[in-house]
Amino acid sequence: MALKCGIVGLPNVGKSTLFNCLSNARAQSANFPFCTIEPNVGMITVPDERLNALVKLCNPKSIVPATVEIVDIAGLVKGASKGEGLGNKFLANIRETDAILHVLRCFDDDNITHVDGTVDPVRDKEVIDLELQLRDLETVESRLPRTQKAAAAGDRDAKLQAGVLERLKEALERGNNARSVTFETKDEQKFVKELFLLTSKPVLYVCNVDDASAVAGNHYVDAVRKAIATENAQLLVVAAQTEADIAELETYEERQMFLEEIGLKESGVNRLIKAAYALLNLETFFTAGADECRAWTFRRGTKAPQCAGIIHTDFERGFIRAEVIKFEDYVAMGSEAAVKEAGKMHVEGKEYVMQDGDVVYFRFNV
Repeated sequence: MALKCGIVGLPNVGKSTLFNCLSNARAQSANFPFCTIEPNVGMITVPDERLNALVKLCNPKSIVPATVEIVDIAGLVKGASKGEGLGNKFLANIRETDAILHVLRCFDDDNITHVDGTVDPVRDKEVIDLELQLRDLETVESRLPRTQKAAAAGDRDAKLQAGVLERLKEALERGNNARSVTFETKDEQKFVKELFLLTSKPVLYVCNVDDASAVAGNHYVDAVRKAIATENAQLLVVAAQTEADIAELETYEERQMFLEEIGLKESGVNRLIKAAYALLNLETFFTAGADECRAWTFRRGTKAPQCAGIIHTDFERGFIRAEVIKFEDYVAMGSEAAVKEAGKMHVEGKEYVMQDGDVVYFRFNV
């Protein structure tokens, strides 16, 4: 699926270091602003213990995990909405993403220059927010006059749209993000989506901390958590440089030993990838057999025929039924044959909404 998360933040907060940990693509990393000019793109494998379990049971010839696309976008600066720095290009790159990973510097290090001279992640967050809000306000204000004019002339759709634009304008002028405004009807939600506002995108705040703060966070993280309390947003603590050190280790055992030594059960990179996957409203179904075990990505709420179409368009066009096994049943009984014998395989039709973790075989005819 062509869905992607964009990594944003001020210069020198650890975006490219984090991206390097996430992806085999190697973004340049250096101690000066605008090190990243063109957005680096990486296809990131989503770690999933369920796929590993299916592989052990099926011993397939091929294994295909789920992936998510991550884009490392160059650092924003004050005035980006007016074209400062490389503002117009950066904002365009953000517009093309489906969700935002907002990296905030939450560590002290005199050897790494901060663009504003001091470390203050809440201030940094507000700088980025303001630039995105200003660009969104420009978008809303450009649409509002002609929409209000059409609404006054009796156009029912324009009346609904004008109401949406007015509420968004009020929120943005107060310094709030568009995602803080809740719309109840599907028509309103559809119109907001069509505006492609930067601050309506789901966001995960990634607090980049030092090694000592990787487990419990620090006072900078506490300040960020307080600042986003009223937002519809998530927060994750990651020590990017520590993750970079872990990535240099050769074996899985060495990496796990390193994690245990600093008190972590799972790497920050794995937690971040999973969080990005969830942020995009993505879930996974599986196909499993001797030839291949594969994780397939779908948007939460998608019905069986459309999920079948992810595998091949003919599967959707000629959909007959979905034979579904719950992952827990598959693992508990050890094989597809055992599940069938126990009567645990469910036959589902066109209205079935696929569930995260379903192991499925689609019947079709074209």
